[in-house]
Amino acid sequence: MEVILRDHVEHVGRRGEIVKVADGYARNYLLPRKLALEATEANRKRVERERKIVEAREAEERAAAEAIATRLTALELSISRKVGENDQLYGSVTNADIADLLKARGFDIDRRRILLPDPLKALGESTVPVKLHRDVTAQVRVAVVKEE
Repeated sequence: MEVILRDHVEHVGRRGEIVKVADGYARNYLLPRKLALEATEANRKRVERERKIVEAREAEERAAAEAIATRLTALELSISRKVGENDQLYGSVTNADIADLLKARGFDIDRRRILLPDPLKALGESTVPVKLHRDVTAQVRVAVVKEE
């Protein structure tokens, strides 16, 4: 059966593509979940209209994310933590701590968008990536300093 994908489906295809799949897969999975439409002429026109709307919205979101990224790149965050002997941190700085700092500066960014592979466990400066959009990632400088 030929179907038009309305969304990206892993191992099948991308949005807007016309793909040939098994009848049962289309009938029992793709069509009920609204991931695809039957490949008729009316549905092709419908998907083309939806694609134009989605592309316009995507471009708008990307422009907004790029504007926020330039503001975030210019920003330098400083967080103070208690340290023990040999300047060893008590605890660590996590993505939730960085999200709180950003919120205090007026950026409402979800902590899951802060791509910190491991918590910061040492004093000093680090660069932390923040994913604002699928294609836009900002680099934020975070300095961990001693608490006086």
